[in-house]
Amino acid sequence: MSVGNSAANGGVMGQKNGLNNRRHEIKISRILGGVAFAYLVLCFLAPYLLPSDSVPELSGRANAIDYAFESSWGNSDHGDGGIAGHNQTLHGGDFVWSDLNPIWALVYGFGDINCHQKHERSWEINGNQMPVCVRDIGIFLGFSLGCLVFGLRGFNRWTVRDTFLSAFPDKWLLEIYQKDLRMIAMVSIIGIGIIPMGVDGFTQLLLDSYESNNFLRIVTGLGAGFVGGWWFCSAFSARPKFFEEAALVSLPADSRLVVK
Repeated sequence: MSVGNSAANGGVMGQKNGLNNRRHEIKISRILGGVAFAYLVLCFLAPYLLPSDSVPELSGRANAIDYAFESSWGNSDHGDGGIAGHNQTLHGGDFVWSDLNPIWALVYGFGDINCHQKHERSWEINGNQMPVCVRDIGIFLGFSLGCLVFGLRGFNRWTVRDTFLSAFPDKWLLEIYQKDLRMIAMVSIIGIGIIPMGVDGFTQLLLDSYESNNFLRIVTGLGAGFVGGWWFCSAFSARPKFFEEAALVSLPADSRLVVK
């Protein structure tokens, strides 16, 4: 899909993308942002409402189930000082999230599967470790904010890149469209959000002399989550079926989409 320039402005109706409403974009942002924000809230409520000191210090593996049962990997003695795991007995005893009520089990189970849950990189509430680490808290918060911004400012413009960039005022995008730098612009914005988290995380992994801190973790997670929420809303909102043809998509600089 390329961009061509045209002086015509045919097809423009009520919205700046050429359609007469943006109900689809609002619906998508509410669903994605709502799910992320709901889980974020539950991450704070679960440790607060559980009995004090019922969730011990954890140390698992990302993308693995470590604390579902008493016999799970996380409840074994792995020794302290390793990349993942520790002697769970010395860090408060076994933890079995499947024994919790269904809501808290879902919250901690999702955290177990997706996060390493290292206690030194996580917050504690009411004597209970939170379900995910500080960086993931930043990611979920950023994702929710990215969805919110898109819900307020984003428009379906057929392609993901044009839909993503629609959150900016059209007057800011004139040169980008005149030179057809749409993909470069989108990738650059996503990179600005994700690269700091990648650098902080991988430097910490590769260099024993470097240890990040929770402030950097939440800030870098916030940036990555923000562009992630923005992109996912754009991807699910970019729907050609709402337009009769590509040429009717209204773009900055009087550009038109051309199907090759």
